[in-house]
This record gives sequence, C-alpha cells and structure tokens, in this order.
Amino acid sequence: MAGQPPAMDTEQLHVALQHSFSPDASIRSPAEATIKNLKHVKGAVTMLLQVAAEKQVQYEVRQAAAIQLKNICRECWVERVSFTLGLGVDGGTGSGSGSGGASRIRPTLLDEEDKAGIRTNLVEALLSEPEKSVRDLMAETVHSIAIHDFPDNWPNLLPTLLHQIAQSADPAQALRVHNALLALRKICKRYEYKSREQRGPLNDIVVQSFPLLLPLAQRLSDPNVHSLEAAMMLKQILKIFWSSTQFYLPSAISGAGGGGGDATVGGETTAEGGAGGGTVSATFDPNAMQPWFDILRSVLSKPLPEASTGLEPRGQPTSVEERNAWPWWKVKKWSAQIMSRMFSRYGIPAYAEDDSREFAAYFSQSVAPQFLGPICETLNLRPSGQFCTDRVVHLCLTFVDLAVELAPTYKLLKPHLDFILYKVCFPTLCLTADDIELFEGDPHEFVHRQNSPLADFYDPRMSAVTLITDLVKHRGRDVTQPLLGFLTEVLHRYNSSEGDARNHVEKDGALLALGSLADYLLSKKKFAGELEGMMVTSVYPDFNSPVGFLRCRACWMVQRFSTIKWSDDGTNLRSLIQLVLQRLSDPALPVQIEASKALRFLIEVDGAETTLLPVLPQLLTEYFRIMTEIGNDEVVAALQVIIDKFGDHIEPHAVALVTQLSAAFENYCSTGEDDDDAAMAAAQCLECIATVLKGICERPDLFKSMEPQLVPLVLQILGNDGAFIEYLEYALDILTFLTYFPDEISPQLWEAFPLIYTAFDQWAFDYLNFMVPPLENFIAKSPQHFLAGTTNTPEGTVRYIDLVFSIVAKTVTEDRTSDSECRKALCLYMSILH
Repeated sequence: MAGQPPAMDTEQLHVALQHSFSPDASIRSPAEATIKNLKHVKGAVTMLLQVAAEKQVQYEVRQAAAIQLKNICRECWVERVSFTLGLGVDGGTGSGSGSGGASRIRPTLLDEEDKAGIRTNLVEALLSEPEKSVRDLMAETVHSIAIHDFPDNWPNLLPTLLHQIAQSADPAQALRVHNALLALRKICKRYEYKSREQRGPLNDIVVQSFPLLLPLAQRLSDPNVHSLEAAMMLKQILKIFWSSTQFYLPSAISGAGGGGGDATVGGETTAEGGAGGGTVSATFDPNAMQPWFDILRSVLSKPLPEASTGLEPRGQPTSVEERNAWPWWKVKKWSAQIMSRMFSRYGIPAYAEDDSREFAAYFSQSVAPQFLGPICETLNLRPSGQFCTDRVVHLCLTFVDLAVELAPTYKLLKPHLDFILYKVCFPTLCLTADDIELFEGDPHEFVHRQNSPLADFYDPRMSAVTLITDLVKHRGRDVTQPLLGFLTEVLHRYNSSEGDARNHVEKDGALLALGSLADYLLSKKKFAGELEGMMVTSVYPDFNSPVGFLRCRACWMVQRFSTIKWSDDGTNLRSLIQLVLQRLSDPALPVQIEASKALRFLIEVDGAETTLLPVLPQLLTEYFRIMTEIGNDEVVAALQVIIDKFGDHIEPHAVALVTQLSAAFENYCSTGEDDDDAAMAAAQCLECIATVLKGICERPDLFKSMEPQLVPLVLQILGNDGAFIEYLEYALDILTFLTYFPDEISPQLWEAFPLIYTAFDQWAFDYLNFMVPPLENFIAKSPQHFLAGTTNTPEGTVRYIDLVFSIVAKTVTEDRTSDSECRKALCLYMSILH
C-alpha cells in the first residue's frame, strides 16, 4: 500500500494509549495522531486486543484500547454502503452523482489475516474479562463483527459460547458463563427486529441454546438463590428470551414443530426453522412455554428486602440510582417487560396473527391471569412502604392496563379496583419530593422531563394516567362515578382547609387525573355542565397560588378544558384570559411555558380575540422572552397560532417578528446536536416565519425589509453540505415566499440558486418537490438574469440554465424517482421554454 504507516509493536501502542491521557498537549497530540492512524497499521487490531485483555495494564489504558478496537472493527470490517446512492460512505461521488463519474477513494479495510485473528481471540478475551466497561466494549465488538460474519464466516462462534454456557454447574465458571450469555445476547440482538423471513439464524440459535438456557434459568430463579452473579446471568437469559420472542415466537420454545425438527413457515418447511424463520404453528404445545412463564412469575414474586434487614438477597443499595442498576431489580424489570409485551401481542386472540391464534387463546385464558397476582403484589410495594423502581411500576401498570380490556383478567381485577385506583394510580400521579425540588431548583430540566416524548415509555405517571383513562373508557360503569367522587372530595377537602393543612401535592394529582379525563368528561352531558363550576372554584384560585406547581397545573388545566361552554356573559372567559396572561411573566419558568401553551387553546374560543387584540404587542414580547429562555417547540407553535389568528393585525409587527424568530432560530441551532427540544423549536421558528410571510403577502414591500434577516438564514441551510437538512423544507418554503411576492429578486437572493442545485445533486435529491417552486419563481421573475447567470464549480463555470437541465435529466433518469417528482422536473423544464 502506498504511503503505508511505519510498523508498530505492542509496547509502542501501549505507550501511545498512555500518552493520550497526558495533560501536556505536546505529549498528548502526537499520541492522539498515532491512535487515529491505527486503522492503517497492519496488526493494530490484534495489538489493541492484547492490550485490552491484559489484566496487568492500567484500567484506563485497557478501556481506551477496547474503544479503539470497537471503532476500527465497526468502521473497517467491511465497506459500508450508502443505501441512498449505492456508494461507499467514505467515497467521493460515483457516476450517478453529477460529477462526471469521478473515481472515488476506497475506504481502509482490515485484511483477512487481521480479521481471522480477531475472530479467534476476541471471544476468549471477552469470556475472561471481569471489568464491566471493558467486557461491554468487547461484546459490542462481537456484535459489530457478527452483523457481517455470523454465521457463514464465523461458524465456531455459537458452539464456543454454548460450550461455555454448558459449564454453568461449576461455580468457578460463573464469570465466563455470564460473559458467554452476554455475547449470545448480542448475537440475538442482531436479528431482534428482522422480518420473519430473515430470522433463520435466530431460530437456529434458539433451537441450540434454549435447551441449555431453560434449566439454567430455572436454577437461577429458584427462591433460595440470591447471589448477584445469579441475577446477572438471569438478566442476560431474559434479555436473550426478549430478543428471541418480542416479535415472533420461535417454534423451538412454542412447541410448534419440535425443538430440533422442522418448522412450519408460511406453508413451507425449513430445517430447524432455518432461513424461513419458524414460528408458532397449529401444533402449539403449552408445555413448551409454561416453564418460561414459571420463571418469569418466580422472578416477579421474589422479595427484595432492604439491606438493613439482613435478609437475602443482601446488599440492596440505598440510593435510587444504584437501586435502578441493581441486578435483581433489573431482572424484575425484564420479567415485567417480557410479560407486558406478550400481553400486548397475544392477550386478545382476535388481534393475533393467524399462526399465533392458538397460543394467544392459551395466553389470554391461562397465562395472563397467572400473572395478575405477582403484578399486583409488585404494585403493592410502594403503598406498603417498600421500594420499587419507576420502570418496574411503569411496566406493571402497563400490564394491568392491558388486563382491563380482557374479560378473564378483568374479572380477577375487578374486586381490587379500589386498590389499583386509590392506592397505586393516584399516589403515582402525585408529585414526589424530587419532582418539587426539580421544579424549584432546575426548572429547565423539569420542563424537559414534562415534555419528553419518551415519557410514555418509562414514566410511571404516564402509565397511571393511561390506566385511569382506559378504566373509565372500557369499564366506566364500575369506575367513573366512584373515581369522580374521590377526586371531587380531594378538591373539596383542599378548598375547605387553610394554610399548612392544605395538601398541595394531593390537589395537583386530582387535577392531573381530571385533566386527563377531559375528553371523556366534555363528551358526556351529565359531566360537561359541571366543569365550568369546577374550573372557577378549584382552578381559578390556583393561578395566584403561592405554590408554583399549582400555578403550573392551573395553566395546564386550561389546555385540557378550553372548549368548555361558558354559561355566563363572558366574564369567566375574560377572567381566565387575564389570569393566563399574568402567568406569562410568572417567576417560575414551567408556569410561563404552560401559560404560553394555554393561550394557544384560548385564542380559538369565541370572544377571546377582543380581550387579546389590545395587548398583542405585549403578548408577542412575552413569547419572545420565553423563547429566549428555553427552546420549546410547543411555545413557538403557540406563537404561530397567535400570528395566524391575528393575521390581519400582524403587519405592524411583521419585521420585528421575523427578526426575533430568525435570532431564536440561530440561538436554538447553536445549542448543539444533542438538544432535541431546541432542534424542534428551531424548526418551529422557521414554520412560524412562513406563517408571518403568508400574513403579509399583500404587502410585498415588507419582504425587502426582511431579506437582511432571512437571506443569510436560507443560505446557511442550503449550504454547509447538508448539516441543516432537517430545516431544508422550511427554508425552501421561505425562499418561495421571498421569490414570489416581491416585484424583483435581489442579487443576494440569487446566491441561493446554485446552492439549490448543489443541495439537490449532493445531499437533498428527495427534496425536489420543494425546490421547484422557488426555481420557477427565479426563472419567471427575472428570465434575463437567469439566462445570463453562471456559477463556479469544481468542473469550471456553469450556466444556471445548465444547472436546471442537469436537475431535470438526473430526475427523469434515476430509478428511485417517483412519478410526481418526474412531473415536477418536467414542469421546471417547461418553465424555461415559456
């Protein structure tokens, strides 16, 4: 290889890794350069594995070696291909990219000798690794290699792991057995989300491994086994079970088709479920799955006493964070997760796939009822003063929620509804001391958590809300009146108390429950008529409460009940609008956020406009102040509703709005890629700008005064090699406004023309439909400038008209082009002829 880097031995590599931690830049920088170049050094991966596996080496150096090994194997094992263009990701531009078929640089790949050495030695290094961080990195490396090489080029991987797992009866082999299970889970994860037709290797793994895993899991889940090693191994087995079953049930554990025999797949037969992906068939045998359900039930039922009791299993941590990571709680989490998943897929036989109907019938009639006891016992831990992790509570509530709709489980659940509603769900709705501390001490994080789109998947408060609403929806005759009576009593008790006797947290929970039932209550005449009184007596006073989270909840309640039919002369509505407006400048940021979102709903109510219009300038100022404080897309969306509603009155504020929104966009973009809230708020800013432009389309003179803010923003998004591609659609919308309504197109705007072509050619082919309108505007508005225009490219000077011809030609000749895109491209071509 030309320019091949100098050879390196293991000692030199060890020194370079050590020096990469040096605080002295003159020592650290050369070491980092050496490490960065390792992928070009023959034998480097073998040496990295040697350093990572050597127990005498400093831990940080071993970890650094494991990280570099993982990264190089992931990057250089095979040539990675872009699914969009069919090109290597490290390459230049291939023949279909508009650059004349320039040859591309082939990426660096490991040679076969290095790869064979890693396959041979990596598993052994992993099996003997005691350090969690290093072994997890090694397991990830196994996973990244297995994606490409298993099973065809790594046939001894599975036998090696299974041979080790078979030694589980020897206590001296506990570490190696655990690490073999960890590796096996990584291999199974490779096929976890594959379609039925692509699960052949996973079915083979199940056939070969589950006869070993089942008796091991039975032994580890025995009530008298308490060691952390047992919990860690059991956790890996349950994760393997999860990866193997969450989408399809392999025949080997369903009893369909037999363990090592043929599996029926889509009417065809494959050896041991081979490439066809065997699943449950008509020969389902409940005896094959019941042992696994027994294990899961045993795990859920296992008591986990406090460390202070001295009872087994001993040593439960005391901090919540450490408890969440404690292996025995992890085992419970996986057991509850598996059962909730099984219930959602097979709990209602009518919804199950045809080949799973028999299993679904067995599950709904026999299995799901078995688990209600352990699930409810787990949910009783907190009411009885014991600890339970949030995740386990969330999953158990999810299981109960599924049980509500199914007749056999609801029959068992019905006698315990009071326990479920008032001992479990309602306390779960209420704010904890940590929540209140976060509200007061870190309001930004409080807002982030409250608005997280992932909350539905981990927050027990959300699963409690879902359970309450589903109980009212499906079992309203048994639940609704008692529940509403309970919640009304909480509000009455609060209103009739004074000072310290008031339970603010309890009231917040009651309002959360009522607000969550808003759609149901508003749809029923017998309840809808009472809601106005509830708002006036129990919500209005909280807007001026000294308790910040109650002021926040009051604003949230407005969002839920904004469509109430007010019975008075409009006084209550006007009072509510004034109360919400005051909260826009609340000292607590979460209250400001909820108030700004509440106005979005109130503005649609008849009569709101007369109250809000006189304070429109102040209203806009408050919104921009809040947007400066935090990136929240719902706040910007609320502002957009206001702008849209007051479109006829927005002209005097249009330039200031666009200036502020442009500045907010730049601010949100500068927060970094990891801030999803800011990214969504940035996109909402651009959409809001487009709303402003739509509102002033009859004032083309205003567009010119906005160009100094908008043109740099559009050019920034169109350029930068696609770094801002998530905002491209909005930028093209803005560009369409700027090129259509003004009488002429400014020289600054023409800078966007070649950038559109570059974006289309290199990274935004799929955005053609959004590109054509501004391109047509350029051509129609200033045909002479278009015909004379040129731009400099690596191939030389190119005319604008040739750029358009290239766009059209590439579109109509690409196989991936849709019919609508072809029509758009031809319309662009016709605009030149006209």
